Amino acid sequence: MAEEENKPQEFPDAQFSVQKVYVKDISFETPNSPDVFKMEWKPKVDMHMTNEAKPVGENLFDVVLSITLTVKIDKKTAYLVEINQAGIFFINNIPEDVVERMLATVCANIMFPFAREAVSDIVTRGGFPQLLLSPVNFDALYAQQQQVEQQPESGTKH
Repeated sequence: MAEEENKPQEFPDAQFSVQKVYVKDISFETPNSPDVFKMEWKPKVDMHMTNEAKPVGENLFDVVLSITLTVKIDKKTAYLVEINQAGIFFINNIPEDVVERMLATVCANIMFPFAREAVSDIVTRGGFPQLLLSPVNFDALYAQQQQVEQQPESGTKH
């Protein structure tokens, strides 16, 4: 019986397709140029990422993967990149809880390489060394988020 619980769920009539992948918004700023080009290149990279999905029609979802990168040398910002990489996905005949997971993981995995390429391109066009974002395990991030949401709120602060 435990083996049956660990089997992947199958949905014979399930439908999933990518309708469109597009850049919704992109921004690149170099607030301390040209001075930053004179500094020794030992950057500190800070990355923040979010993922949002909303229905845009029958069985259609607009998913936006937002990435903000702040790159500093010492305490000066070398550059700031913000990208909202988006996609429209068709999902049909799949249970709602599975759709939620797919929007957070499968769709994000599809869009991330596009965002990664756009970031690398815009950074090099800005005159800086290429920045390649490391792969992201969206399944692990989703599982971690689910664990945090399921933990009961505690009245004690540490």
